[in-house]
Amino acid sequence: MAVTIVHVAAKAGVSPSTVSRVISNDSRISQKTSRKVRKVMEELGYHPNTLAKSLVTKTTNNIGIVLPRPADELFQNQFFSEIIRGIVTKAASCGYDVLMTTGASPMEEVKAVERLVQGRNVDGIVLLSSHKDDTNISFLREKKFPFVLVGRSEDYSDITSVDNDNIAAAYSITRHLIQLGHRRIGFVSGPMELTVSKDRFDGYTKALLEAGIAIQDHYVFEGTFTPESAAHIADQLVKLEDRPTAVITIDDVLAFGIIRSLWNNGLRVPEDCSVVGFNNTSLAEMCLPQISTVDIGTYQMGQSTVQALIQHIKGDGFEQARIIIAHQLIWRDSVRPPEQS
Repeated sequence: MAVTIVHVAAKAGVSPSTVSRVISNDSRISQKTSRKVRKVMEELGYHPNTLAKSLVTKTTNNIGIVLPRPADELFQNQFFSEIIRGIVTKAASCGYDVLMTTGASPMEEVKAVERLVQGRNVDGIVLLSSHKDDTNISFLREKKFPFVLVGRSEDYSDITSVDNDNIAAAYSITRHLIQLGHRRIGFVSGPMELTVSKDRFDGYTKALLEAGIAIQDHYVFEGTFTPESAAHIADQLVKLEDRPTAVITIDDVLAFGIIRSLWNNGLRVPEDCSVVGFNNTSLAEMCLPQISTVDIGTYQMGQSTVQALIQHIKGDGFEQARIIIAHQLIWRDSVRPPEQS
């Protein structure tokens, strides 16, 4: 015989309505009662009928994550793995499951978001990236559907977002390299349509101009977040007559690819070229030499994103806000002053 809510209530010594409220994470139920009921549910092997519950409460206890395109690149990048880990861990502790979606094209991505919203498959959505004229943000705002953006939107300053001060972080890195004596500093970006790429580039240029160093267009490269893209860029770098003495990349994966390709071309890191990454993934410590990078609190970003989204969903004193996670510069073996020529 299937275990029902009535069996749980009888063994826990509470009413069926109390069990129902525990399942719905009703704030009126004390933690002591909630723990007791959930323990009985586990002992009896009772699993709530989520479909029936959603029909009654108009909620799903699901959170949707919109993965950036292309998804195959995403799973090569530890930044996304770590932020998703933070999202999933926090969601689970709050009684939410996570659904992930993406699209092979901008149009397919928008359709995927529309399916989640219009089909009421989730209670709220996390956007893991932002673009100029972002259709997903426009759609979610129009529907007044709860969502939180990881990153910053250039077009919508009034939405809830969780981000770093990427301009300040890139500025700090560049300024430190200048203080070490570097004047020829390259910059390796992801797609410039991404706000994070633009912000980190702005921080780089701000520090150079402040130091009286002209921006050299042939020192700036746009790629994707893959080692292959970094290798292609490094091949171009080594052919320059006035090769940079330091290179800033906006991701550790790019930094790793640059270092590997420089070595393959007979150049030493950091003796011939210093290299800096971003995100402080485990790859930065495993690489030889270990990569200097920026710790942006990726796991914390994921947790803070879910916390803000659940407040948005429940309306618990929710206010639209930009949440800034502090960054920290991590200096390792891939950076040194330039050799005097």
